[in-house]
Amino acid sequence: MSTLTITTIQTNLFWEDKRANLQMLEEKIAALSTKTEIVMLPEMFSTGFSMQPQLFAEDMQGEAIAWMKRVSRENGIILTGSLIISEEEKYFNRLVWMLPNGQFGQYDKRHLFAYAGEHQHYTAGNKRLIASVKGWKINLQVCYDLRFPVWSRQAPLSTGGEVEYDVLMYVANWPEKRSHAWKTLLCARAIENQCYVIGVNRVGNDGNNIYHSGNTLVIDPMGQVLYHMADEEDINTITLSKEKLEEVRTRFPFWKDGDAFIIH
Repeated sequence: MSTLTITTIQTNLFWEDKRANLQMLEEKIAALSTKTEIVMLPEMFSTGFSMQPQLFAEDMQGEAIAWMKRVSRENGIILTGSLIISEEEKYFNRLVWMLPNGQFGQYDKRHLFAYAGEHQHYTAGNKRLIASVKGWKINLQVCYDLRFPVWSRQAPLSTGGEVEYDVLMYVANWPEKRSHAWKTLLCARAIENQCYVIGVNRVGNDGNNIYHSGNTLVIDPMGQVLYHMADEEDINTITLSKEKLEEVRTRFPFWKDGDAFIIH
């Protein structure tokens, strides 16, 4: 059975300062002492959760995308996080899944955070991204998506009796005031989908003086917390076991009794 090693970077972000954030994150990645395969950055890692896309958006040939390609290649890692992208005269909160060879996948945040006016500035996505690494399938989502379980629900596949994915990842800028919901829902997603769940969040105050407590979590398929850090910057590397995952799914094959449905 294979393993998968993942590093989460829980950090403060420089408000709407792309170059400062890219430099800071590159230094953190270069300083990693443990070999890793995937590095997860928070939501809107280059700017913070900004509602000024007209000032900070870039296209898919822009500075931060070029940075992701170079850092991924130089460090031999898959690098993922979301950033502000402009495309066809629209703005997207887009998660990018960057491979060391320069190929990438992308996912546009489906559920825009209307409470903060995100829906007034950005366009919602309509297609999930499930990446594949070493035989692992990874469902990639962004922050507020966490509150909507249908979007991440594990649907049993009719052919071969397999499940859709093995790891569910969320990159976020989730405020401390609602951290109880963040922690509770991440555990719920792991239990109901019988998968590993990883949620990486930022810390510190943003430009609107909203405090973020981090609470980056790694949770196993039984809902047990394998890693948790609150209120301070931290970089954590953890290795997930496919054998443990398959053991849980075999011993407790609850996923086979899931309702059939189609996401439109």
